[in-house]
Amino acid sequence: MQQSALSFHHPVAFWLGCALVTAGVFSHAPMFLMGQHTHWQMVGMPMTTEMWVGMAIIPIGLALSAYGMLPRSIPALHGGLASPLNFHVADGVPLNRAHWTLVAVLVVTLAIDVMKPATLGFVMPGMSAEYGIQKSRASLLALVALTGTTVGSVVWGRIADRFGRRSAILLSALMFIGTAICGAMPSFGWNLAMCFLMGASAGGLLPITFTLMAETVPAVHRGWLLVALGGLGTSGGYLLAAGAAALLEPMFSWRVLWLLGLPTGALIIVLNRFIPESPRFLSSMGKHAQARALLAKFAGRRDHVEPDDEAHPGSPVIDERHPVTGVRQLMHGRHASISWSLLVAGTAWGLVNFGFLLWLPTNLSELGIDPAATSALLARSAIYALPGIALVIWLYYRWSSFKSLVLFLGLTAGSLLVFGALDMLSIRSVVMTTLATAALLVSVSGVIAMLIPYAAEIFPLRLRGTGSGVIAASSKFGGIVGAGLGVAGFFDHFALSAILLALPMAAAAILLNRSGVETRGRGLEDIQYNFRDSKAI
Repeated sequence: MQQSALSFHHPVAFWLGCALVTAGVFSHAPMFLMGQHTHWQMVGMPMTTEMWVGMAIIPIGLALSAYGMLPRSIPALHGGLASPLNFHVADGVPLNRAHWTLVAVLVVTLAIDVMKPATLGFVMPGMSAEYGIQKSRASLLALVALTGTTVGSVVWGRIADRFGRRSAILLSALMFIGTAICGAMPSFGWNLAMCFLMGASAGGLLPITFTLMAETVPAVHRGWLLVALGGLGTSGGYLLAAGAAALLEPMFSWRVLWLLGLPTGALIIVLNRFIPESPRFLSSMGKHAQARALLAKFAGRRDHVEPDDEAHPGSPVIDERHPVTGVRQLMHGRHASISWSLLVAGTAWGLVNFGFLLWLPTNLSELGIDPAATSALLARSAIYALPGIALVIWLYYRWSSFKSLVLFLGLTAGSLLVFGALDMLSIRSVVMTTLATAALLVSVSGVIAMLIPYAAEIFPLRLRGTGSGVIAASSKFGGIVGAGLGVAGFFDHFALSAILLALPMAAAAILLNRSGVETRGRGLEDIQYNFRDSKAI
């Protein structure tokens, strides 16, 4: 009996593994419930036998689930892909119910993914108070989480390219469930360890969702849907984190925000029936019948799945004398220039988002803003910035994919230079500061809304997950550097930090303007045709 794109190779092993992971989390419940007698303060409590057993069976459950879902044979592990895709969906077909269902499920998945690191800001005050540690030491939690997301983006991207997009998403969700035990840890050290694993799972899920979407929806709708997915998922994740903190933290302390990894991760597992494997990945595994059936579902009608022949010419044949087979070739071969430009863009974005913006409330006082009014100013600026997401989607869809990204990189650099000028010229204006803040929030949000979707479009099939993961990791790496610069006092020099951070943003815009490839409305295989004349180094 042939498997479908929604089935598992060993379903009993997969669901048994899920049960073991869940049981491992529930084994920590008695310790957590004991905290109700101490106002949910668990610091210093001894680890029970049940907790140690639970921690042991969680990795066993993850291994079982991985065995249950991963393919029996991996052609990509033995020299590359199977025979190429010899059929395609007409890229102009309208969106149907299958597409919208996938979009809805991936928005939920991405919101849950964003929610995990977003809870850090709500967790740290209560954690610092309970463990009796200084803010400088508590900030290690954010640093460890960012390191985890950096590592996870690369590792899970490789998993997606080797074992499938769907498998990587579900394994990441299981890690969400397993790391929920962080909410019952009696020591700060255990929280750091679990936070690293949480970051690793969260960092990997982001690029994979974009990769699966890019390989499933018709080309004419792909660009704007990818950007909308990023905008809605990110906004939804922050809203979920803020809502959970407001509703649950007063009742159960900061620990409940970690424990939410159980129900949120379980929700992704429950929705697995609506998360198909990528038809392109299935074809690369030699599963052409499954890929054709899945394409027919997303095409709406079987006659929209066309064979590549004289009557229905498919994607152009790409010269593979210099095939992209590994990360080294990705960074040194025909995709090198665009890979490096996106890496610079991701790193620059991380420096601004996790560095300059993090210290902006403190530095606004230097521009004549009363500390009490800072929060109100940032709130107003964020409201003014909301229409910017719609503008990003419109530009990416109607104008140009890479030129839109170049534009917002340039706007970010320009906004930073305005802040530098305001400080250097001692201009104290609430109106100008509000406009500069709104412009920076719009441009920074626009960059990240387009960066990973664009990466998911321009890399080849066998390294699409890896390439997207590496670019996502660069944004987190920039965050790590930004956090370190903050500790070193770099952002105390407001004008200098603004001007210096504008330089890599401007450099990224220049590099991408030179090497960018247009993806708007083009098939994924057609996009690779632009790289055919480049020579591997």
